[in-house]
Amino acid sequence: MKFYRIDDLPPYVFATVDQLKRELRREGRDVIDLGFGNPDIPSPETAVEKLREAALNTRNHRYSASRGIEQLRRAVGERYASVFGVELDPETQIVSTIGAKEGLAHLMWVLVDRGDRVVVPTPAYPIHRVAPRLAGADVVTAPAEGGIDAIEDAVRATRPRALVVSYPHNPTTAVATPDDLQRLVDLARELEFVLVHDFAYADVAFDGHKPPSVLAADGADECAVELYSLTKSFSMAGWRVGFVVGNAEVVAALAKLKSYLDYGTFQPIQIAATVTLREAAEYPVEVCELYRSRRDVLIDGLAQAGWAVEPPRGTMFVWAPIPEPYRDQGSLELALRLARDAGVAVSPGIGFGDGGDGHVRFALVENEQRIRQATRAIKRMLGAH
Repeated sequence: MKFYRIDDLPPYVFATVDQLKRELRREGRDVIDLGFGNPDIPSPETAVEKLREAALNTRNHRYSASRGIEQLRRAVGERYASVFGVELDPETQIVSTIGAKEGLAHLMWVLVDRGDRVVVPTPAYPIHRVAPRLAGADVVTAPAEGGIDAIEDAVRATRPRALVVSYPHNPTTAVATPDDLQRLVDLARELEFVLVHDFAYADVAFDGHKPPSVLAADGADECAVELYSLTKSFSMAGWRVGFVVGNAEVVAALAKLKSYLDYGTFQPIQIAATVTLREAAEYPVEVCELYRSRRDVLIDGLAQAGWAVEPPRGTMFVWAPIPEPYRDQGSLELALRLARDAGVAVSPGIGFGDGGDGHVRFALVENEQRIRQATRAIKRMLGAH
């Protein structure tokens, strides 16, 4: 049977490692899962208590508003002003989404059509490449390791309808400066494309780095939108609370589309998210410190195993170049070997697209004791090679 849109999607190589992980666990093996970036840190108590309270009120069981309740949009505007120095109009420049992935996918529906081009640095979080394709656009890749220069070369060569970037970046953990983002905004204004910045790791950065919002750049409100989420910042992954903010025309277009597609996130979740943004505003600092500590444990443990990795300055991941003895085998084979021989699941870099096969990605989603256990097992495996 023929299916539209999904038949042309690339194979999901992460499923191969996931299948092996499940098989090993059925055999009674202890597999430490550092593959899937699923936050294990609890959501704020404030969020949980307010959700419970709001859910007990039956008036909140009815349909909500697809663009998000007013107080939630105002709370997001308040956070942008206090943390990123960006003033947003909650009526025209903020729309709530059912997580950032939903927001990006439907954003592409209103931005591109068949024959349009979207530039995406690669390797990339899979939805960055898939969302434009689902909307019918052609994806043009730029090597992520080439930084802003490579992105500009691809944009000037192809004149896209949109550019999708993300800093701090998943999976490569690359970070950007305000000057980098200003350069992209200037380019978008010059060549008249929409700049889309996935700001999922806005609050997860280390060693003095403070991720800038693209909307802080001069002229950004003319050409740019940003995706913000409570998933990583507030460790509220399953709640599915995200936002598209920025250029009023783009936000209005997405809000109009969503009015036909959904009635928004369950209203008690929106109420809890509103209170969390206002009353637990410092929770991301606690979350960030946990990830920093885990990062240091993983980097130190890998170093003791003879695997030198540069500490990331952002995200909840470590992007590790494949050690020399395994380099020719590629990232999928190394990921399978780590699962079989060390009992450690990681994500193969090839799953993130071109340019990713020389790396594997570790997710910092286990406690420090488990991470130390993982690096000891990796040391034994590498030593036995």
